[in-house]
Amino acid sequence: MSFLIDYWWIVVLVIMLILYKVILRILFGMVIIPEDKIGLVTKKFVLFGENKELTDSRIIATKGEAGFQAKTLAPGLYFGMWVWQYEITQQPFIIIPQGKIGLILAKDGNEIPTGSILGRKVECDNFQDAEKFLVGGGQKGRQAAYITAGSYRINTLLFTVSEVEMVQIHESMVGIVTTLDGTPIEGGQIAGKTIEGHNNFQDFDLFLKSGGNRGLQPQIILAGSYNINPWAIQIEEIPMTEIPIGHVGVVISYIGLEGKDTSGSEFKHGNIYEKGHKGVWNEPYGPGKYPLNKYIMKVELVPTTNLVLNWANARSESHSLDKNLSTITVRSKDGFPFNLDVAQIIHIPSSEAPKVIARFGNMNNLVSQVLEPTIGNYFRNSAQDSDVISFLGTRKERQQSAKDHIRKVLEEYNVNAVDTLIGDIVPPASLMKTLTDRKIAQEEELTFETQKKAQEKRQGVEKETAIADMQKEIVKAQQSVEIAERTANATVKKAEGDATSIKLAVQAEAETIKMRANASAEATRYKAQADSEATKLTANAEAEKISVTGKAEAEKILAIGKSTAEAYQLAVSAMGGDNFTKYKVTEEIGKGRIKIIPDVLINGNGSEANPMNGLLGLKLMEMIDTSKKDDTTTPSSKKDNKGNKE
Repeated sequence: MSFLIDYWWIVVLVIMLILYKVILRILFGMVIIPEDKIGLVTKKFVLFGENKELTDSRIIATKGEAGFQAKTLAPGLYFGMWVWQYEITQQPFIIIPQGKIGLILAKDGNEIPTGSILGRKVECDNFQDAEKFLVGGGQKGRQAAYITAGSYRINTLLFTVSEVEMVQIHESMVGIVTTLDGTPIEGGQIAGKTIEGHNNFQDFDLFLKSGGNRGLQPQIILAGSYNINPWAIQIEEIPMTEIPIGHVGVVISYIGLEGKDTSGSEFKHGNIYEKGHKGVWNEPYGPGKYPLNKYIMKVELVPTTNLVLNWANARSESHSLDKNLSTITVRSKDGFPFNLDVAQIIHIPSSEAPKVIARFGNMNNLVSQVLEPTIGNYFRNSAQDSDVISFLGTRKERQQSAKDHIRKVLEEYNVNAVDTLIGDIVPPASLMKTLTDRKIAQEEELTFETQKKAQEKRQGVEKETAIADMQKEIVKAQQSVEIAERTANATVKKAEGDATSIKLAVQAEAETIKMRANASAEATRYKAQADSEATKLTANAEAEKISVTGKAEAEKILAIGKSTAEAYQLAVSAMGGDNFTKYKVTEEIGKGRIKIIPDVLINGNGSEANPMNGLLGLKLMEMIDTSKKDDTTTPSSKKDNKGNKE
């Protein structure tokens, strides 16, 4: 206790060191603001001679009124800030990090004009001079201006700061801008007018000063990072417009000035304008990517390569323009309905693409309004002029006719028709069965005809084979004929002087042998042909044989008759007519074994018998007996002088 009494001054010194700021504040009104903070001042009351009250609707004092003070205390040392009159609140700096912006909400200031939603920009050192903001006409509420990345000494009694991300537009994307403040868009327009100099809407206050309209903007922003106030602007990120290879993009602009039609007097189906005007532009975009605002203009893709459209239920191209096309059902002249698949190839020159779009609006309308009715009606009309069978048979000609007709029609619509192709033709099932049966019958007929020819060839081969096989016999027969002919000739020559009958007989016999040999050869030849026409050939062979034999027999009889006649003539000449007659009568009686002389006469019985008559009778009997013996000898046993059988 005595220590405290002795060293009280030390205790007082320690207390003063600890509470020096409070003591200095009380004694001298001194305030120390650190270097990383600011001091927010609230004045509790005013002294005599100072402004006492704030004006109506104001909450921040700019002229020393009691209340929240606009002026802040920067880092440093201040005196006269008496603790009983001023309340000092220290606050850290406002720090906006990289990649963000600070949006400012003013709690005091002038009223924002009716029709506006944002306070206009006031020169106030990025909202660090609150007094200048208020004196300069700053408006309360959300501010069009903002602060970027950095540290700021901002009076939070007046301003509220909120952080938001910067606007990021990615690669191959575009930002469609809609402003939330500005003057209304003019009547008849769907987007505001173009304003220059606002640095991609980052200086929105300049946009407003230049008379920018609220709503959809014709300008877009490209890929990158932007300090854009989301209270002022909304951004929609969309892909860039891509025009693939083999296409052009015809632009239809919904905004712009009214221009002069450039399509020419001959084109009466729409207007085409220069680039930048409202309507269809006369210069289409080529393949590539374009940053276009889809809300103020439309790009219609028009293929410039050959385009195939299928009228078929089971097939559609990748462009899908023919997805609503189907197989064409037609009715023939004879009343049969049948289905027809058709493919149409078209080409649209890039220079004609704007006219096609001006006329139809898009490619789908071209297909549905022109191609579909034109091609469908052509084939329906064509089918009514022909029956189903003829239509199938003249497919090539009808395809060429369709190609020529459709080319002329499409030329009127600025479209080139490259080719028209007829695909599957599906006739009724009943008619197909009839055609199939007919075709099968025709093929069977051809098959039978082929088989017949094959059989005929086979018969010819067999005939030639048989002839070859019979060649030996034919040669042998020919040799026999030659031998017989020579033998007959020799016999005739030998007997020529003796009896013409023998000569003729030999010739007849030789001729008979020859004819028989020929008949045998013919019979052999016809036998080879008997596999296919046995009955006919046999009959012909028999008839031929009978004919030949008959002729031979006739010739033989004629020859024998002639020979006998000549022999009789010689005998008559030698014996006399009466004696030869008696001789022949007696010979014939002997051949017939007729008894013309009674045995009594031979034996001498009777009253008129004499020796001569008896001798004559005996002679006759001997001759008769001799004839009988000769008759018992067969003709086949007789031989000629050469030992050959006759």
